[in-house]
Amino acid sequence: MKTNRCIALAVIFTACAQLLSAQSPIKQVGKVTAVTVNNQDIDITTENAFVKLTVYSASIIRVRMDKQKLAADFSYAVISQPVKTKVNITQTNDEINLTTDSLKVNIRKNPYQVTFSTLAGEVINQDEAGLTTSWVNETVTTYKHMQDNEHFIGLGEKTGPLDRKGNAYTHWNSDTYAYTTGQDPIYSTIPFYIGVHHNVQYGIFFDNTWQSDFNFGASNNRFSSFGAKGGEMNYYFVYNTHIADIIKSYTSLTGLMKMPPLWSLGYQQNRYSYYPETEVMRIAETLREKKIPADGITLDIHYMDKYKVFTWDKTRFPDPAGLTKKLNGMGFKVTLIVDPGIKEEKGYGVYDRGIKEDIFAKYPDGTNYTGQVWPGWCNFPDFTNPKGRAWWGSELKKYADEGVSGIWNDMNEFSTWGQKAPDNILFNYEGKMASHPQVHNVYGLEMIRASYEGFKAARDNKRPFILTRSGYAGLQRYAAIWTGDNRAENDHMLLGVRLMNSLGLSGVPFSGMDVGGFTGGASPSLYARWMQIGAFNPYMRNHSGINSKASEPWAYGEEVLEITRNYINLRYRLLPYLYSSFYDATQTGSPIMRSLTIDYTHDDNVYNGQYENQYMFGKAFLVFPFDGVTNYGKFYFPAGKWYNFYTGEVQQGNQKTAQDLSIAKLPVYVKESSIIPMQSQIQTTVEKPTDTLYVHVYKGGINNKFVYYEDDGESFDYEKGDFYKRAITYDAAKKVITFAKAEGSAKSKFNNIKLLLHGFGDNVAVKFNGKQTKADNGFEALMVPISRFDPTGLSNPVEGEKVKSVTVKNSSDEFAISY
Repeated sequence: MKTNRCIALAVIFTACAQLLSAQSPIKQVGKVTAVTVNNQDIDITTENAFVKLTVYSASIIRVRMDKQKLAADFSYAVISQPVKTKVNITQTNDEINLTTDSLKVNIRKNPYQVTFSTLAGEVINQDEAGLTTSWVNETVTTYKHMQDNEHFIGLGEKTGPLDRKGNAYTHWNSDTYAYTTGQDPIYSTIPFYIGVHHNVQYGIFFDNTWQSDFNFGASNNRFSSFGAKGGEMNYYFVYNTHIADIIKSYTSLTGLMKMPPLWSLGYQQNRYSYYPETEVMRIAETLREKKIPADGITLDIHYMDKYKVFTWDKTRFPDPAGLTKKLNGMGFKVTLIVDPGIKEEKGYGVYDRGIKEDIFAKYPDGTNYTGQVWPGWCNFPDFTNPKGRAWWGSELKKYADEGVSGIWNDMNEFSTWGQKAPDNILFNYEGKMASHPQVHNVYGLEMIRASYEGFKAARDNKRPFILTRSGYAGLQRYAAIWTGDNRAENDHMLLGVRLMNSLGLSGVPFSGMDVGGFTGGASPSLYARWMQIGAFNPYMRNHSGINSKASEPWAYGEEVLEITRNYINLRYRLLPYLYSSFYDATQTGSPIMRSLTIDYTHDDNVYNGQYENQYMFGKAFLVFPFDGVTNYGKFYFPAGKWYNFYTGEVQQGNQKTAQDLSIAKLPVYVKESSIIPMQSQIQTTVEKPTDTLYVHVYKGGINNKFVYYEDDGESFDYEKGDFYKRAITYDAAKKVITFAKAEGSAKSKFNNIKLLLHGFGDNVAVKFNGKQTKADNGFEALMVPISRFDPTGLSNPVEGEKVKSVTVKNSSDEFAISY
């Protein structure tokens, strides 16, 4: 009797569940009803959806899903096609199994559910059972099982902590003046994150341009999820054994940056705004007079005639070409701000040409959309229209002809007063037509694409420098990005570090922040610390807002000026190291600012809030970015051996320490076995250094390889082989440092190499190609190592460190130094 009652209840519960499912406003994928296998594709039909799994490579699986048959494939972010891959696909009545030489994929049929595993069967990532993927109206969301102690990192330009666990985020590019340290969203969208747990790591790139939401356990303890307000469920699952390789795989999809112009790695002096021309020249002359190395001056919106893009205020700037010529003669390149809003004004040539070419975004009735920004009521170019991009490029030619070297793309979220552009704006979308909600997050990406392509075409083989505030996944192909209108506050300085580290994890190597803070005014100690950290940023840009305190290095007194100059000097001495690191980024997607999670992925300490701001600058320098107030700091040293950059003192890894802090010195350490090429002091990248390349090698117990790279720093001739490149390897076991045969058709600018051996001891015997050679107890100063204000600014050797040095001719043939 009891058994019959249980059976009856089960029937009732099943019937109720079916009834609820039929009436539910949530539509789930449901049961698999048909499967077709076609080489590397699996087409799946379910009760409520159509699914396509594609093997993009051995380590990348793409999952597409929609309620109706999948539309023609298109992406602004992904520029690669699947590569031919050896794959084994089998199925039974209950499941489908897919195996490459890197991972396994299991697809349950009733109901549909995906699990990604290692070849050994360890779960990397899996759908949350019972939830998987579902729709609420047109919003589609995939739910992933949240593993024990799982960390989530990346997701592009997102505020908050390094580890995203317990938080949720929205992607909707927004103009967020003076944003808070926890505000979300801000300016750009990169829907790519990395999950870490149980000695495995993976990446997920959700390529959907609609407003998207990511939840990493906010308000629930069951799942992580990602979804969008419209469009397909379209994501790429990436698995590799190292985070660096996950980033490499991600950038194989979305593209790699090109070599930047060398001058863009120098110090940039900005202000909102420098005008008139005499003020610009005063800034340039003062930088040179005070021997502050610098390569760029940026002009904000006040250079324009009433804020109208592609114009000059002829009273403030009567001779733009003459100004850029004078600045170029002093070693300065000019970058100009441009906004997408084109003022509605007959007789304004830019507007008239835009109307004639019919390149503006429109309402459904065919009239141009009009929104208000700096110049007043404006129309907005449709950058998703190839004709609109070409028109923008033709307008940029005027700036190229006037000697401008860089284009700063601002307000391209896109921003309008009121910050509520209507949904019913229509865009060309490469001929497919799309509304504003689908286009919004890629508008900035396509603007910088138009700027890059147009400015490149206009500048006779010279590399353009393009800077942006907004963008989407793949923005690294066209531009550097800075983190917008920050505040002159300690927590904003440290937030900027995390934002750049997160951008680096998300495939964007070239990033910066407004050093010194955009809004408000920094204290002298905060400014000094910020400028020190800025010297270890990929893009070093000092920028402050209108009606705020001047923020040039001399505005904070002599002591701060000396500290600031020391670190800018150091940056210029490190340019061979920095430029070579950028070359690595163009080949592998490897970031310049490297979160410690890249190399110490499963060390829980690097996710700890006390240490989350620490980062590597390139692969050699460990930077501790403390604020400008604290005089006692907590340090965490990951595994290995670390050298104090200033004293050579050795610190063993896997240790937490506390040390006194000095405002005169940013704590910086060097990883064992590092190879760091440096040059003599210069004031601008136009100036040639001496003909000796200084190569610092730090003794260690691990092998290392550094690819040293040179080219002319300004043209695209490197793409034709006009470069100088050689691998420098350090073999700890064999006790040899090898310079491989040089590659490329160019000759090095350095005739000599001076090798400086740190930590090798005073009595080490040095051989050149197996023969005893003279080694000196010399030292080439890294920087001015002041622990207190030193008005002399003399470059003295660091006290306490003895360094063996040997100088050899820079032959293009392979040679070796043994010890």
